[in-house]
Amino acid sequence: TITADNGKEFAKHEEIAQKLEIKFYFCKPYHSWERGANENTNGLIRHYIPKGKDFSEVTNKQIKWIENKLNNRPRKRLGYLTPNEKFKQIINQNSVAFAS
Repeated sequence: TITADNGKEFAKHEEIAQKLEIKFYFCKPYHSWERGANENTNGLIRHYIPKGKDFSEVTNKQIKWIENKLNNRPRKRLGYLTPNEKFKQIINQNSVAFAS
């Protein structure tokens, strides 16, 4: 599922949901707790980019560095695996071995 806020960036939510074969939900305005994972991630990003900083001043290299830090940070929600480790675990579970 995807839980989104009411921004215009989700104008094509029906098309996205259909292509991904998922359900799309919208949270109520000013109900940030309905998007807990998103709010948590925003908080983690703010460790590296302070609130009020102009994002046009952040380089792609800095963004990649932050992305790498966050994707390799263990998460309680993932059983203390990193997002990268959990992703690899899911991929390995869903892969098919081909016999030769």
